Amino acid sequence: MTHEREITEPVDLCLPSGRLRPDAVGWSRRPLHHANLRGWGRNKRWEYWGIVTPTHVVGLVASSLDYAGVHSLYVLDRATRVEIDRNVVVPLARGAVFPPVSGSGAVRARGGGLSIAVDQGPVETTIRATAPGVEVDLVVPLPAGHESLGVVVPWSTRRFQYTVKDLGRPVRGTLRVDGVEHTLGEAESFAVLDHGRGRWPYAVTWNWAAGCGPGRAIQLGGQWTDGTGSTENGVFVDGRLHKIGDELRWEYDRADWLRPWRISGARVAVEFHPFHEKVARTNLGVLANETHQCFGHFTGWAATDDGERVDLDGLVGWAEEARNRW
Repeated sequence: MTHEREITEPVDLCLPSGRLRPDAVGWSRRPLHHANLRGWGRNKRWEYWGIVTPTHVVGLVASSLDYAGVHSLYVLDRATRVEIDRNVVVPLARGAVFPPVSGSGAVRARGGGLSIAVDQGPVETTIRATAPGVEVDLVVPLPAGHESLGVVVPWSTRRFQYTVKDLGRPVRGTLRVDGVEHTLGEAESFAVLDHGRGRWPYAVTWNWAAGCGPGRAIQLGGQWTDGTGSTENGVFVDGRLHKIGDELRWEYDRADWLRPWRISGARVAVEFHPFHEKVARTNLGVLANETHQCFGHFTGWAATDDGERVDLDGLVGWAEEARNRW
């Protein structure tokens, strides 16, 4: 069992002063935090949707770093390995809209020919995005009883992050690439949400791994939570979250990102086998990022709250390292 405190009632993330509210620290099975961030300059707000189908991988990012909006739309053809990657930086994040509660309200981002519109409701989320050569029109239902993992990570009362990792959502709709339409069916496609709100240190590195399959999903994080008393680890079985409170050991080769990754702890023993590496680099002086996101398959197991080992063989998703100066 995790040592962290489970939050079961709605709570503001911040005090009126803008500092972290102490009773907001913990984790939840559904979005309960109201991200009432104040001030300017260190606030980070983002929505990342990762979608995996038998033929494609799609990634959408709408983000505000206060002094810049960094938005993107990415498509990988799994058969040909051809990538389409549309990125835009908007000064002062002009026009970007982010709701204070995950799963409720509208997300908007626009600039440089890229447009992202996400509308979230209690039964489904719609995702529409366009960029040169790409159109996305998706519906992501929210199954009854489906749980997500919300966590507040406290570096201090002035620096903290609230994240929601929502894995294994069914998705349907259409993806159009260079005029060719691809239909997504709920039976073989899934969506993952990374919702983030917080006030970050200037330089930080994180690991993230997410894998999904029928009735199972695995969510693992590392580095950025180390020493905070909070983790973002969990295994999902038939939509039910089993929170894992251990810090995990990540082993991978930074000289060869396509070699197998190993992630382990008392309740986790996972290997990740990449089939493709996506590299993203940004260097705008004060703002810099280098991310290696590998897509692939998982093997191994993770233990539920009662000690049952869940077989993770065959789950599809990604593992990444991101280094940020922001």
